[in-house]
Amino acid sequence: MRNTTNRLTEWAVNKIKTEFPNDVALLVAVEGASVNGDGHGEPFDYFVPATERGNELSQTFIIGGVGNDLYPRSWERMERTANLDDLATLCLGDAKILYARSKEDEERFEAIRQKLFDNLADPVFTYKKALENLDVAMDLYRTMMFEERLWKVRCLAGYIHNYLKISVACLNGTYWKAWHNGVLGAIAQWKALPEHFAEYYQAILSASAAGELKSLAHLLIASARQFIARYKPQSANAEETQDFRQLADWYQELRTTLNRLYYYCRIKNSDAAFVDACNLQNELSIVSEEFGLGEMDLLGCFDAQNLAPLSERAAGLESLIVAAIESRNIQIRRYDTLEAFLASEK
Repeated sequence: MRNTTNRLTEWAVNKIKTEFPNDVALLVAVEGASVNGDGHGEPFDYFVPATERGNELSQTFIIGGVGNDLYPRSWERMERTANLDDLATLCLGDAKILYARSKEDEERFEAIRQKLFDNLADPVFTYKKALENLDVAMDLYRTMMFEERLWKVRCLAGYIHNYLKISVACLNGTYWKAWHNGVLGAIAQWKALPEHFAEYYQAILSASAAGELKSLAHLLIASARQFIARYKPQSANAEETQDFRQLADWYQELRTTLNRLYYYCRIKNSDAAFVDACNLQNELSIVSEEFGLGEMDLLGCFDAQNLAPLSERAAGLESLIVAAIESRNIQIRRYDTLEAFLASEK
């Protein structure tokens, strides 16, 4: 296979030089992608077109039962890969340049690769990417909950684990490399894993029922969420990044919602109170995260037969928000009368 690999590389380089000398910037291999000596990624994996015409180099073919795909990766896609927005990160991180049109093209590629490594070393960046992949996994889980066909559920479980695996890789400062060699051996090399991450994956391999796969997916996501939360960087702390005057503006606007909630609790209208409490809970969840106020549980005490605890909880959370604002010497714009407001505007 090695001789075939070398000859295929020579063929591709010669084709570029003779037919696309100004249209292809790079020919790139991906090291370590071969399985069982199939040579995958060795003679070439992709090329970087320099012009629209360069895309015409793209082709697929089979030699001795081995498929080959000479495909284009644009400079724009390479940038997305460096920003961890393209899942095939090893195509940049583990790349080997086989041909470069110019020194400038090679240097441009290496600068993009360095950007990838810099991003992986940035805890704020990797935390953000971990959350993005967690969101994808959770979206897949929501789809899974309404699916009963075993093959569909099994596939969704695999993809849920895949996106969680990418999240975990990010927080380990690395990317997924073992694309074709299974999971367990690769993740065993990482410095940190969510609790039971490998065990849940092994259970997915053995699961034979849709319900079992759904339960395992739930456990995987719960474990990954706890793991990711531990990596929230200090620089993401709202105390350092947010202007609490924005929280004051939010409070001044949402005071009407609080008034309605207190009113509906007082007249024991559980229907209307629940609607406003849900809206307020959503808002509280957002500002508590943005301003580092800690968890704000409003709906946990909702009881349609007794709304007094809900009103008391809302009042407690309101006091916490007011204290957070005023402790920073920010004055909440409160007026007892319209006349007082109008006087302040003069």
